[in-house]
Amino acid sequence: MLKNSQKNEAAAPPHPIVDSFLQHLLISRGLSENTLSSYGTDLQSFLDFLHHKKSRLEDVTDQSLLLYIMHLRRRGLSSKSLARQLAALRGLFRYGTEQNLLSENPCRFLENPKIPKSLPEYLSQQEIAEVLAQPDLKEKLGFRDRTMLELLYAAGLRVSELITLKPLDFDPLTGLVRVFGKGAKERTVPVHATAARFLGAYLRDWRPAFKPVENILFLNRSGKGLTRQAVWKIVRRHVADAGIHRQISPHTFRHSFATHLLEGGADLRTVQLLLGHADIAATEIYTHVETERLRRIHKQFHPRSKIKI
Repeated sequence: MLKNSQKNEAAAPPHPIVDSFLQHLLISRGLSENTLSSYGTDLQSFLDFLHHKKSRLEDVTDQSLLLYIMHLRRRGLSSKSLARQLAALRGLFRYGTEQNLLSENPCRFLENPKIPKSLPEYLSQQEIAEVLAQPDLKEKLGFRDRTMLELLYAAGLRVSELITLKPLDFDPLTGLVRVFGKGAKERTVPVHATAARFLGAYLRDWRPAFKPVENILFLNRSGKGLTRQAVWKIVRRHVADAGIHRQISPHTFRHSFATHLLEGGADLRTVQLLLGHADIAATEIYTHVETERLRRIHKQFHPRSKIKI
């Protein structure tokens, strides 16, 4: 927790190197608005720290970074939040040295804090079925909600990917959905026949009833695309109606998608591609499922597993 004296410290003025770096991320990397905002917040926090210490970005050393890490630790920052801050600083100093805007990269020997892996919250197959059964298919909002929920679970979409889908991103002939993920990276995800039927019926029979004013797949009452917050509210309402009282979000459907695929026998690499993870390490949070499945297979088929001593 910051002390009052620290809270009242004047914020550091914007820095041209930081501004140039964020502009580079926007143009060259195509990062989302939320990611850019997080980078900007983290880097401003570092500039504020330097301003308070009467130091300059151009003079930062590895010792300066160590003091900053200690400062963040004293504020009670979690390992995950600290790792995010360090990622922003690494990117900044790498960019600064590559562009000859900074003479040294003090992050060269900086190590990330160890982040404990936590198992993602997911719904059982029975719970998924109960949530899917909640929307009223006789009215347009209910049919829209059911189609959205089916697609979240069938394709493992992020909520940001769901709300930016366009009608032509779904191909009813192949049952494939074109998705633009983080960094505007495109991937194609197959959906099962039930989700494809709902999508086809929604596009043909129900979406026109919203009187679209935007070229977005899922619309609100005004014919405009849904916001992230609206999707969260829709999911939570139907989850509550299903009698599930845990903290469930749209992302829980993504976790459930991955978990159920692995339980059914899919390999981790396939799940990585379907989720759109750039690095297999991001998919390894689901290895608990793979490990449990291998344990069951080993127990079932190893010739000595049934021998009693």
